[in-house]
Amino acid sequence: MSRTVRPATVDDVWVVHGIARESWHAAYDDILGPQRVDTVVDEWYALGDLESSIAAATDREDAAFLVAEGSTDDGEDGTGTGADCHGFAHAVPWPEDTSVAFLARLYVHPAVWSEGVGTALLEALETALERTADRLRLAVLAANDVGIAFYESRGFDRVGTRPSDLGEGLEEHVYERRFDAD
Repeated sequence: MSRTVRPATVDDVWVVHGIARESWHAAYDDILGPQRVDTVVDEWYALGDLESSIAAATDREDAAFLVAEGSTDDGEDGTGTGADCHGFAHAVPWPEDTSVAFLARLYVHPAVWSEGVGTALLEALETALERTADRLRLAVLAANDVGIAFYESRGFDRVGTRPSDLGEGLEEHVYERRFDAD
């Protein structure tokens, strides 16, 4: 598969929204239930909010909103999204410590999980933000085994656990990785 990671544009909002919906259902239906997943995606990935997030990241050196594009050797993208966008990542400064970039979103279409798209997005984020931050922090639901395995395999260490506002009794783990941790 050939792959390119580039800054998102407002023209990407529909495909980003679609990838968010597909990946959230694949990762969280068993944890939250399909109706709750739809509600969260509709709230957190509203098209106007995505446009604002993309525009804000475009104008800042300490933030990034990236998309990963690619195609297989046969020219098909395999995602069913109608575009060759396979994933996206969005990072902003951590409010309490701007030397930390917060990974607010990283999602890859389930049809291309385990094909290096998430890793390519993480590497591009590090390159984009290494002048303004020295590490990347994120939160992932404690019950999201796929997400936890991905982040731990990329050198992230768990630095805390906190209640999640996604539902009663849910927790999320906070992970962190120094940019020079390779």
